[in-house]
Amino acid sequence: MRTAVLGLMILTTGATPVRSAPAIQPGYWESTNRLLSPIHQTSTEKRCITATDVEKFMAGPSNRHYACTYPGRVIAGGKIRLKGVCVSKTGQKVAVQGAGAYTPISFTLTADIATVFLGLNIVGRATTDARRIGDVCPVAP
Repeated sequence: MRTAVLGLMILTTGATPVRSAPAIQPGYWESTNRLLSPIHQTSTEKRCITATDVEKFMAGPSNRHYACTYPGRVIAGGKIRLKGVCVSKTGQKVAVQGAGAYTPISFTLTADIATVFLGLNIVGRATTDARRIGDVCPVAP
């Protein structure tokens, strides 16, 4: 099972977010993603978030292994709430519900996940803590 890959690398499809305050600022960001249960796993990545990437980043957890939709998503007043489902390329469904907060230079999200794997109910929790570390992204080699 790939619950760890939900580790909140952000790229998603779904409903348009509702927002009343400015989103995060574009720039160079560092994210620490933790899968807290059912197994423990931590990864840290640095990435460039352009102005066109902000909506994708704020949209909710997903990645290249899952297509996610969050019909229950509210992004407003520095708070994030989301509820939806992610489906793997093989059809495995994972329910996702999360909450967090953001400022122009920080982002946190805690997400609870639930799925059935080999007939067993699997639940887990993952977090993302991200912070803006620079105005300019490094030039790729």
